Amino acid sequence: MENKIENGNYKRSEIIEQFYKRLNFNKDLIEKTLKDLNMPLNSKILDIGTGWGIMAITLAQKGYFVITGEPEKDKWADWKTCAEYFNVLDNIKFIYFNAEKLPFESQSFDYVFMYSSLHHIEQKVKAFYEALRVIKSDGKLIIIELNQKGVEKIRKERGSHPDPINPILLLKMPTYEITIIKGEYADAFIFNEPPSATI
Repeated sequence: MENKIENGNYKRSEIIEQFYKRLNFNKDLIEKTLKDLNMPLNSKILDIGTGWGIMAITLAQKGYFVITGEPEKDKWADWKTCAEYFNVLDNIKFIYFNAEKLPFESQSFDYVFMYSSLHHIEQKVKAFYEALRVIKSDGKLIIIELNQKGVEKIRKERGSHPDPINPILLLKMPTYEITIIKGEYADAFIFNEPPSATI
């Protein structure tokens, strides 16, 4: 089976190899973040920006059901082949959507993830506040983005990559508690309303 990805033709084995390469880049950070979150299995989870399916598949492998998606024009990675390979396709629901205008009611999700996707979005502030809009009052927004070391590594390997993004700078008002988990090549930023704000 041939698949067109990133302007090249990849066989199934090459797709899985690419998936592992990208997963291993930040695997330790992802695992530490998920361990710290300690999410109940029945959590309602949204993954904004499917890409290769790194976050959605990792969560599905742990028994979570995940809604994930990206704009219809952004078909640059074969996440579905990877999900089928790991036998977790039934735990993932993919829909097309734009991060700047999510098709969900306010306070719909317990956890919203943006794994290495924010820097791809043109209207970053709008997408950031849309993600905050759809989390429940006691929910969390988790943004994982490359740090400077990660960007430099990618630039050496692939030639170019946008500058690192600090999502904290997108907050208009400092009304959220923020936890930062540092990784070698990326950092996880966890946003949640302080307890007093949820009463």
